[in-house]
Amino acid sequence: MLARKCSSLFTARQKLLKGNEILWSRTMSAGPLLHEPERPVVMTDIPGPQSQKLFKELNNIQQAGSVQLFVDYEKSTGNYVSDVDGNILLDVYMQISSMPLGYNHQAMLDVLADPVNQKIIANRPALGVFPGGNWPKKLKDVLLKKGVAPPGLSNITTMMCGSCSNENAFKAIFFWYAEKKRQGAPFTKEEMDSCMINNNPGSPNYSIMSFKGAFHGRTLGSLSTTHSKYIHKIDVPAFDWPIAPFPKYKYPLDENVRENQQEDQKCLAEIEDLIVQYERKNSPVAGIIIEPIQAEGGDNHASPEFFQKLQAIAKKHGSALLIDEVQTGGGPTGKMWCHEHFNLESPPEVVSFSKKMQMGGYYHIPEMKAKQPYRIFNTWMGDPSKLILLESVLEVIQQDNLLDRVARVGDYTLKQLMTMQRELPHAINSARGRGTFIAFDCATPQLRDSTVKKLLSKGIQSGGCGEKAIRLRPALTFTEYHANIFLDTLRSVLKN
Repeated sequence: MLARKCSSLFTARQKLLKGNEILWSRTMSAGPLLHEPERPVVMTDIPGPQSQKLFKELNNIQQAGSVQLFVDYEKSTGNYVSDVDGNILLDVYMQISSMPLGYNHQAMLDVLADPVNQKIIANRPALGVFPGGNWPKKLKDVLLKKGVAPPGLSNITTMMCGSCSNENAFKAIFFWYAEKKRQGAPFTKEEMDSCMINNNPGSPNYSIMSFKGAFHGRTLGSLSTTHSKYIHKIDVPAFDWPIAPFPKYKYPLDENVRENQQEDQKCLAEIEDLIVQYERKNSPVAGIIIEPIQAEGGDNHASPEFFQKLQAIAKKHGSALLIDEVQTGGGPTGKMWCHEHFNLESPPEVVSFSKKMQMGGYYHIPEMKAKQPYRIFNTWMGDPSKLILLESVLEVIQQDNLLDRVARVGDYTLKQLMTMQRELPHAINSARGRGTFIAFDCATPQLRDSTVKKLLSKGIQSGGCGEKAIRLRPALTFTEYHANIFLDTLRSVLKN
């Protein structure tokens, strides 16, 4: 009865908040945003009967084993996702870190209702050949705007998703590296002929260094740099590219400063040794790809000093530094780009993005721009409709000071988790994060899996990563009010 009443109140509230008259609350922690329910509402087991029925239908068509539940996107709102069985869940996972403002934000709906934008969406162009007349201005005004583009990077190549962004960034790095070796000379006939049969010198044996625990995508080149779960890689041929150690820190950080500094030094020494080894085996490291926080691999962090010294090693050996900000870009760490926390001496050569940025692509230094047409190319080269959505997202981020909110709410949430791990050391440990990009470890993988399931049964949609971590990936609109619902539920689950 109570669940039915809450659901009715939620529906009534939605009907009251229409069109441009919807006011998105800027209340910091006093209560839910004006368009949201007060709390999660659980009416069935999750997944419920309707989700289970739909799963069977989908699984008859394709492999659907990854599906957790089916969503009612029309009823989902703000920080809450509704499923097809009528359950209303506080979503602290947000479609794997890809929903910047939560569900059905009015600013995003409004731009889709604009007749001009509708024609852009309906006539989706092959951007590499037939872009619209406003495309250069849109790129400058949205993606290359100060405060949006990574500091110091003035060039961009748009793509569809994170994997294809990294794939094409690898190609750009190889072109850049070969150009340096060629010293500006034109392609030779031998190079042009040999590349057609996958032989040197036209198909050189260059490599991309990656890190243990990394995740950079599931396409072929990106998969050779992904090392988080075997299920991604098994049965797929891979390049012989170097795999370096990523620091494994002891927590709490303030109690293990010396040990973690030694871990940095050990990893950096192995990185440089690998670069030298691959140079000797005629497979020079053209580029190094790294996540500012290893996400799928377990929310593994490294210090600003580690990244500063990694950049110095890359420069010493003539390798490009590619920072993969697919999960971390767009504000979840309290800055637009996570690597801004590291105070690097100079911009990285390449920064890839997707998820919260709505579209994919990579920022890069001018030297990374291909000298010939069609070298970095596909039919769509991105999607103007996603740039329309991103423009509205960025306006809301600025108007509502959402990066400041993320930093504040993230600091609050992390401190509460640290208090909880002192209360329940047998259950959780190693709370860590930047902004609301937060994770903590459970004592065992089994406890992690059961905790995620119990949270879901109580109306909290969260996610796991690595061996035993639970990760938070909330929207930028997440407040202390939402954090307290999550924290109270987590404490209840861990105590029972």
